[in-house]
Amino acid sequence: MLCCGWELVLRTGRILRFDEVRGYGFIVPDGGGEDVFVHANDFLDEKSTFAPGVAVEFEVVEGERGLKAFAVRALDKGTGNVVPAEKSAPVPVSELDDDGTCDVLSRDEFLHEVTETLLSAAPTLTALQITQVRESLADVAQKHGWTED
Repeated sequence: MLCCGWELVLRTGRILRFDEVRGYGFIVPDGGGEDVFVHANDFLDEKSTFAPGVAVEFEVVEGERGLKAFAVRALDKGTGNVVPAEKSAPVPVSELDDDGTCDVLSRDEFLHEVTETLLSAAPTLTALQITQVRESLADVAQKHGWTED
């Protein structure tokens, strides 16, 4: 689908992080790939619906600062159907994360850790800055054998 000269793509994924105070966060797409920036104005349900781990369906566009989600809807974990906000529940962190005993992370796991660290340590970074730093760090980690391909 084309809109305003951009190709729109419907995807599914899970909320990685969303900061209600700042009004933005990131979605991890199903099947891997670059995390997608999302702004509160792009949620079709109440903001409180979008806790970490919530399955979502969204459209994505390549913007000047990287991938950006819009028309974000919560999905029913079992059926994949769009559900009202009151039925959506976050996935427990224990289901999202490994037990922490592995020394070598996958690239996606490493990117997730870096994103969380950057958002906590420097909340004023833009999505573009976060993406650039993450990619540079991921390249260094791969070069040193800290991540798996």
